[in-house]
Amino acid sequence: MKTSNFKLLTIFTAMVLFIGTFSSCSDDDGPTANITVNEGPSGDIGGDFTGNGGNASRTINWTNNLATADYNADITATATGTFNIVVTDSEGTVVLDRTLNGGTEPDSIDGVTQAGEPGNWTVTITITSFNGDGSYSLSAGN
Repeated sequence: MKTSNFKLLTIFTAMVLFIGTFSSCSDDDGPTANITVNEGPSGDIGGDFTGNGGNASRTINWTNNLATADYNADITATATGTFNIVVTDSEGTVVLDRTLNGGTEPDSIDGVTQAGEPGNWTVTITITSFNGDGSYSLSAGN
């Protein structure tokens, strides 16, 4: 009788563990964020970003044959979280580091980067706790 109860308990425990493994909760509905590149990496580059409270980062290698770059970025006026763009020249020197904070003005940035060394530049875009959408673009400067 003791052996029968032990076998029954063992089978029951195995079933609970098996079912628990395949029915555990996933975080499919958790915060997400996405950064796309719609054009580039030669010539102009640009893209979009969206999020529902998530975080994302994307690094783009970009060929800029000039010493500066024109940049533009905007977020929806109702966005929350932060958007950050960092651009480094071919020697790794930061020529742009700008941030947009959701829920405050300004909701767009534009201008010309500091002068740097032409060649292979790196653009890193990071969105943090971002809820909303926006876009960015860069083109070789003058």
